[in-house]
Amino acid sequence: MAAGAPVAGGRRPRLAAGRARALGLPTRGTTNPNRLRRMDNWICSALAAPLRAAADPLVVDLGYGATPVTAVELATRLARVRTDVRVLGLEIDPARVAAAQSATDAPRLTFARGGFELAGARPFLVRAANVLRQYPEDEALAAWRTICDGLAPGGLLVEGTCDELGRLGCWVLLDAAGPRGVTFACSLEHLERPSTLAERLPKALIHHNVPGQAVHALLRDLDAAWDAAAALTPFGARQRWVAAVDGLAARGWAVDTGRARHGEFGVPWAAVAPS
Repeated sequence: MAAGAPVAGGRRPRLAAGRARALGLPTRGTTNPNRLRRMDNWICSALAAPLRAAADPLVVDLGYGATPVTAVELATRLARVRTDVRVLGLEIDPARVAAAQSATDAPRLTFARGGFELAGARPFLVRAANVLRQYPEDEALAAWRTICDGLAPGGLLVEGTCDELGRLGCWVLLDAAGPRGVTFACSLEHLERPSTLAERLPKALIHHNVPGQAVHALLRDLDAAWDAAAALTPFGARQRWVAAVDGLAARGWAVDTGRARHGEFGVPWAAVAPS
């Protein structure tokens, strides 16, 4: 992932939207309707207040894939939070951009060629789902910095990974200062064991799921709490999951349990950051 030429002060000049040199590689492009529903619903809940307060509610769907379905869904869901939200779908592949432009006429939804440089735009929010898994870890972390450098003041990045049907997912919330927190999410009716979330850890964490690292300890303790809640199985997976998340907190983890009933929980980045 090459960076632009440095200028005085170490900052690259901002280019007009659509004219910046696209940084990054094309994604595999695979996507499914509702694949990102869990991430979108979390954004609409957890980030509703800052989105409503944003001076310019521009949101970028970075690397939307072979079809624009997830960008269309994101625009529809965010409109329930703020009716004047605008979504810009960015893809490296110009053929994907042209196809999206011809297939979509939704209001406040546009498409352009771009990558980590965000096509010169200054969005308040970027959603980058299933984009960075193909990169080496150091390049993925560099992409974090490039994207966050391009955000509007107070802007946010949500970056993570999910499986093809959106049943397992994990994402990181970042701002200009770096990562703030991590959310783990799953479809409870399809959950066999909580540690299967390890398969969908974002690039910044997935190689650190080994003994001695914090994220490995968290998933180990989550499995233990899940086992301890086995007696609740007759009452359904939701009740068992909520008890397991509470059990994780009881084991000393700083857990945000506010969306546990939705199959989610969050922890501060510092709790799982690689040592």
